[in-house]
Amino acid sequence: MRSFLLLLLGLVLLQQAKCFEFVIDGEWDDERSHPENNRERHKRAILTSEEEEDFEAIRGDDITVKSYRVESRITSRFAHTSVLSSVTNSGSKAQSIGFNVQIPKRAFITNFTMNVNGITFVGSVKEKTVARNLYAQARARGKAAGIIRANSQEMETFKTEVHVPPGSNIEFELHYQEMMHRRLGLYEHSLYLQPGRLVPQFQVDVYIYEPKGISMVQTPNSLGGQFTELIKVTSTKDKAHIVFKPNLQQQRKCENCTDSAIDGIFTVQYDVTRDSNAGELQVSDGHFVQFFAPSNLSPLPKNIVFVIDVSGSMWGVKMKQTVEAMQAILDDMTIDDHFSIIDFNHNVRCWSEELVPGSSIQVQDAKKYIQNIKPNGGTNINEALMKAVQMLVRASNQGLIDPRSVSMIILVSDGDPTVGEIKLSTIQKNVKRVMREEFSLFSLGIGFDVDYDFLERIAMENRGMAQRIYASHDAAKQLRSFYSQVSSPLLRRITVMFPDDTVSDVTQNRFDKYFSGSELVVAGKVLPSDSHTLTSFTTASASSLDITLETESDTTELDMALAQQQHSFTGFARQMWAYIMVKQLISERSLAPTAVKKRRITQRIMALAVEHQFVTPLTALLVESEDATERLLADSPKDPKQGCCSGGGLQASGLAPVNVVYQAPPWVQMTTTAPPSQVVKGSEEWLPNGALPQHVNLVDNDPHFIVHLPSSNMDVCFNIDSKPGHILNLVSDSGTGVVVNGQLVGSKQVLKNKLSTYFGTISVYYQPDGVSVTVGTDGITVTDSRSNNSFTWAATAEITQDGVRISIVKNSHVSITINSNIQVMVLLHRAWKKNPVSVDFLGLYIPNENQYSPLVRGLIGQFSIEPEVSVYGLRDGVDPLKKEATMDVKGNRLQVTRGWQKDYRRDKRRGSNVYCWFIHNSGKGFIDGHYTDYIVPNLNSFLKSF
Repeated sequence: MRSFLLLLLGLVLLQQAKCFEFVIDGEWDDERSHPENNRERHKRAILTSEEEEDFEAIRGDDITVKSYRVESRITSRFAHTSVLSSVTNSGSKAQSIGFNVQIPKRAFITNFTMNVNGITFVGSVKEKTVARNLYAQARARGKAAGIIRANSQEMETFKTEVHVPPGSNIEFELHYQEMMHRRLGLYEHSLYLQPGRLVPQFQVDVYIYEPKGISMVQTPNSLGGQFTELIKVTSTKDKAHIVFKPNLQQQRKCENCTDSAIDGIFTVQYDVTRDSNAGELQVSDGHFVQFFAPSNLSPLPKNIVFVIDVSGSMWGVKMKQTVEAMQAILDDMTIDDHFSIIDFNHNVRCWSEELVPGSSIQVQDAKKYIQNIKPNGGTNINEALMKAVQMLVRASNQGLIDPRSVSMIILVSDGDPTVGEIKLSTIQKNVKRVMREEFSLFSLGIGFDVDYDFLERIAMENRGMAQRIYASHDAAKQLRSFYSQVSSPLLRRITVMFPDDTVSDVTQNRFDKYFSGSELVVAGKVLPSDSHTLTSFTTASASSLDITLETESDTTELDMALAQQQHSFTGFARQMWAYIMVKQLISERSLAPTAVKKRRITQRIMALAVEHQFVTPLTALLVESEDATERLLADSPKDPKQGCCSGGGLQASGLAPVNVVYQAPPWVQMTTTAPPSQVVKGSEEWLPNGALPQHVNLVDNDPHFIVHLPSSNMDVCFNIDSKPGHILNLVSDSGTGVVVNGQLVGSKQVLKNKLSTYFGTISVYYQPDGVSVTVGTDGITVTDSRSNNSFTWAATAEITQDGVRISIVKNSHVSITINSNIQVMVLLHRAWKKNPVSVDFLGLYIPNENQYSPLVRGLIGQFSIEPEVSVYGLRDGVDPLKKEATMDVKGNRLQVTRGWQKDYRRDKRRGSNVYCWFIHNSGKGFIDGHYTDYIVPNLNSFLKSF
């Protein structure tokens, strides 16, 4: 008997797909001899936007499914999933048995193997031409292959069908990989479970390993209430294991049912621990991945033009769902946002010809306008988009929008253009010609009639993204979910940079926008180096800030950690880099301006896909027996409505990808002979040559004040014994508008009948620009009248806002410079966590060279006008190690003691001694007035007269 085999791989809807069968130890069943069966199979293969075929993971009558197992290993947001099933034909006749798996659309299949009665078929990814040539030999011997695709909202279907005699044992095993995309603050991993029958050994395992830690993990149960208690989650700081293992009785729909109740999507959601806004840089297997997902930043104002298709095809549920979604979307507008609405069919109309603020009155009026829309007529996309761009350009030219705001067009359409300019390539060129670099276009295609490939092209080409909205009962929810992803832009013009000769083959590292709750990812190869540290620099513009963030990573540490993790996915960085690069190249290919460039990109995609074993639109999976005598071909067809090479999940927004390695910004010291941990970066803030000044005014420890008097070349010190919670004014200069205040915290307990106090918070306020920099032991906050942006001590950063520049050196200090002539440095002191007494606190260092006005005052500021001081009558004191003397200052005669305090700039643990004359009684007689006169009500308060 002749032996024939067929592998059916389904990834997207194929209108003219034909279904075949492979026969093992049986006669080939020619489709032409059974036209009715073929028509029925073809009917099942063609799905519309409103219906889906009945799905079963295992198909066939009189078969026994012995086991069905799904295992996912997620390491650093990259998932490797395997689906394994063991099946027996327990009937009395030969029959076809199907193995179907729904996989996420953004995933790449990496392998498929099948064992039929001891004959093993192993898959390998090859270029299509190579695979087809090899397969042609098998086809010439009577083999046949067909491809079938099935659409659903987020999934695609892989299908295999094999015809086997009774008693046959078959084992199926499918592998696929995908990168987790962060949306609305969560990573979501979905596994489609519908075995279609009871399975004695049914188990799902999801293993997660995140080196920086897992902040939360949850499993929203969409499988049914009866399974709630069966989903077990075990998690530690950096690992999680989710297991779902119902027994036969627990799988039943009812107590005596023979049908399985398992039917739905098994979902795992999680997020990772982030200790800074600088991102997370991971290095493994000679590759790096930079994750960037900052938070605690004020949103940028938005300028949005909604362009809504109201042609006749939108009548009914589509329009109803769009109106419902727009009601919620408009409620999200703030007074800082500007918006308008354009609706179009064969004509183009504007709710408002100009952008208007998102006030409650304007929002209510816009809602009424949307509710009264009656769909009819044709579709004039070109004119509608041109009108939207003109509206943004006019507002920009007239200075009506904030230059730091984000301007975007959101297009909602369900069909191809039928009126006006109908040639898609011309519309694409027209929009690109008039769009400015600071504008973005987002396209939402409702249903399957729309040319999604066109919407995706026009969005990607204009710094946006596209999304298909499925015309169903939850279309409004899909529209709102999409808007939520882009409704809170936090950063613009983001660039991730690396020093020369450290990395190569970098994926897209320039992004137009970053939205709250999402994540930007850059990957590449690490070049050989003697250094074990890789550094990245990320620059971006926030609501009122320009920032540069530095991230470092040990190049060997992660690999050692992965080797100790039983369920981690080793090699994740290499595969993730390839995954991102292939997705990026597929998007570039769809936008290639010439055939030559398209061919070059095609060759790169094929080479990467073969090397990393990804089934893409340009590669095929060749499955062959161990002796290579039997070959099966799994090909990936073109979707006539989507194009063969859609972007398939390129990150939300970005400029055209440019693989560039940038030099570090000039403020970063790149060369030093000291180990990185000992380098005090940012020291150039103090003197041009980068050296720390020898003498400064400082407040440190509990708290000790040291005032340097340059003319006398003398240091004078005093303590302030106040209460926790009190805010002391240190510098108050109404002339320059600068104030520096510090708030005290107490030690954990009283020691030697004394509760020590320290500075727990120091604030620098620059009144002319309304900028306040608040430095605490847990982070740094920069605020003004409109924004509030926070940074942690966990990363080095450079921040500029108006005339204020803030330099954060990781876990060390913050330097604040105002108009290049007033500088303040705040030093961080970390206490041993279990220390019974000490707390984290701050030290303050201010150079004498600061240029204040004559109005300056404060516990430190008053000494910028140096008083005349004379010290005489040196004598032995009570402590033989400390001399005493008499000091004349400000008309007062004081008894002073020779002692020392600590300067911790060079050595944060031990400090260096600064010898000084100590003033007793909280500086009485040396400072103007009493120390209580310097207590102010809040951190931005100027000192009142006393």
